[in-house]
Amino acid sequence: MSAAVEDDEIRALVGRLSRRHASGGRAIARAAIMAEGEDATAVIDWILAHDGQPETGASAGPAAGLHRRRVTDAAASAARPPVRYVLPASAFGA
Repeated sequence: MSAAVEDDEIRALVGRLSRRHASGGRAIARAAIMAEGEDATAVIDWILAHDGQPETGASAGPAAGLHRRRVTDAAASAARPPVRYVLPASAFGA
């Protein structure tokens, strides 16, 4: 399979799985990418090559006090993979 065909197939897949984002681009959940199977790495590489940015979960809670997050929770969240990726509209030729 040629690189152009693979590029078109991944673009179609990302277009199908992604949703509109407030930035004007598209957002695709990492879980949706992983559910597509063994080509997930190629899809993520394609997203990053087309100016896609990883988006993490919610921001950290209070830094101090009775209900502060544990220090280990902050370290663990930094090691987590992104929740979704946000692509600019230009990734789809718009």
